[in-house]
Amino acid sequence: MLVLAGALVVLISVLGGYVLSHGQLAALWQPYELLIIFGGAIGAFIAANSSAVVKASLREIAALPKGPSYRKQDYLDLLSLLYDIFTVMRKQGVLGMESHIEDPEASPVFSKYPRLLGEHHLVEFITDCLRLIVGGNMEAHELEQLLDAELETHHTEAEVPAHAVQTMADALPGFGIVAAVLGIVVTMANLSDDTSQVGAHVAGALVGTFLGILLCYGFIGPLASAMEGRVREDGKAFECVKVGLLANLRGYNPKVAVEFARKVLSSTSRPSFNELEDHLNGAGA
Repeated sequence: MLVLAGALVVLISVLGGYVLSHGQLAALWQPYELLIIFGGAIGAFIAANSSAVVKASLREIAALPKGPSYRKQDYLDLLSLLYDIFTVMRKQGVLGMESHIEDPEASPVFSKYPRLLGEHHLVEFITDCLRLIVGGNMEAHELEQLLDAELETHHTEAEVPAHAVQTMADALPGFGIVAAVLGIVVTMANLSDDTSQVGAHVAGALVGTFLGILLCYGFIGPLASAMEGRVREDGKAFECVKVGLLANLRGYNPKVAVEFARKVLSSTSRPSFNELEDHLNGAGA
């Protein structure tokens, strides 16, 4: 929602300042300039990216008003899930998790958290890590290297849509100049027929440069930054799982391992120690 609020502030500030300085809003309405700028930028965006990236970008943009995928309640559930997993592994050994990871939806451990079950990538990451622990007989440092490589790949892929939109934003001032130059070309071509509208035509051409810069720095650029921030925040859930699993593998008891995982989370969404304690007691009741 902050993305929409920010865009509205930009629009009101720029147009308000323009009107207060005795500018005419009608002079800024140049639909053909918008067609050149937006059409060119979107065409370049489609040409530069695969269909998967284009679709992912549209999904990410549509999801921005909803905020991060994981909120404090989701992190409470995730930490509780990790605690339940570590408790099973402590009581039954690592092989005790074998049946749970083969069918998470039927597992009494995973099924306690239906919201998390809907996050297929996160559940797959958890179960894949547990498979390595159950069947791989890996040391903590070996698993850490593997998980770091996987998370780096995951984060890089997740940030591709944001980088693609940022690249489109960077191209907008250039397309604004293109629109302005074409406007000047039209003005010069009609100069021999009617010179009374030269000022209006030149002003319309300059609007192209203005629109390209405004769209880049006022709208599309911030949109790309918001997408990147959302991806970075959502990646904390995977970091949380990694740190918790490694702490458990190093022999810490379930509550301490979960505390390791909690510390990874951002301060804005991280549940407090007491909140987690109350949630664990309520889940176990």
